[in-house]
Amino acid sequence: MDLDLSPKLAKKVYGDDGGSYYAWCPDELPMLRQGNIGAAKLALEKNGFALPRYSDSSKVAYVLQGAGVAGIILPESEEKVIAIKKGDAIALPFGVITWWYNKEDTELVVLFMGDTSKGHKPGQFTDFFLTGANGIFTGFTTDFVKRAWDVDDDTATALIGNQKGKGIVKLDANFKMPEPKPDHRKGMAMNCEEAPLDTDIKNAGNVVLLNTKNLPLVGQVGMGADLVRLEGNAMCSPGFSCDSALQVTYIVNGSGRLQVVGVDGKRVLETIVKAGNLLIVPRFFVVSKIADPDGLSWFSIITTPK
Repeated sequence: MDLDLSPKLAKKVYGDDGGSYYAWCPDELPMLRQGNIGAAKLALEKNGFALPRYSDSSKVAYVLQGAGVAGIILPESEEKVIAIKKGDAIALPFGVITWWYNKEDTELVVLFMGDTSKGHKPGQFTDFFLTGANGIFTGFTTDFVKRAWDVDDDTATALIGNQKGKGIVKLDANFKMPEPKPDHRKGMAMNCEEAPLDTDIKNAGNVVLLNTKNLPLVGQVGMGADLVRLEGNAMCSPGFSCDSALQVTYIVNGSGRLQVVGVDGKRVLETIVKAGNLLIVPRFFVVSKIADPDGLSWFSIITTPK
């Protein structure tokens, strides 16, 4: 397999003073296209608001930094408004509408990884915005919007054109946003940094699994995930996914050495990984990591909910 498996950093796609959206490109990371996997990051500054959108792909979201609020509307369900913070994992099935807001001084950064097999572009997410300069209603004529919403001409025009921002905007500090409700978190999110450990090796590291047992909604997403934290100089022994799943890994913190071995015992990758890197290990290939003295942690999705 002559694929470039080397880890890559995300590149900025769009953004302004409210924040930025970054994505990994399948032209630079070919395994994204081959494995039908998308990966992106949302970074919101204080008062940054990611406009409501839905995607052509199911995803798992993981909060890398900061704290904020997320609005989530599942098909045929009421809106859930939840508080989110570093370590939260959230399952986002097909058809879900989301918005994201940061009211804190610290930047809010959310990682998205998911399945693009039913998407418009293999290896890339395509978002459809409900509002903004590129919102879905800007493509309809005023008379269509007027009849759809049963409003007058002036209101229809305002609905189409008042929001000039694209994707991410910065709200006024006094703007009133919906408050999160504690009971809305149940079944929607799990904090991987606070969850019971599935594996805990003294002076070596620990693992937390995200699956249908602790977050049933991942069954609708079609993939599971894990957070692995290695102590300094610890090793994650060589291993592979025995059910033909792909391993998509984002380095959360630290750095370390990584080796991947493929067909006929050939070492296909030997590299140093660091925070911000994304890499994909092909099916049945064996991977191992050794942490540097400061430790190494990563969040991975596995293309099976089990």
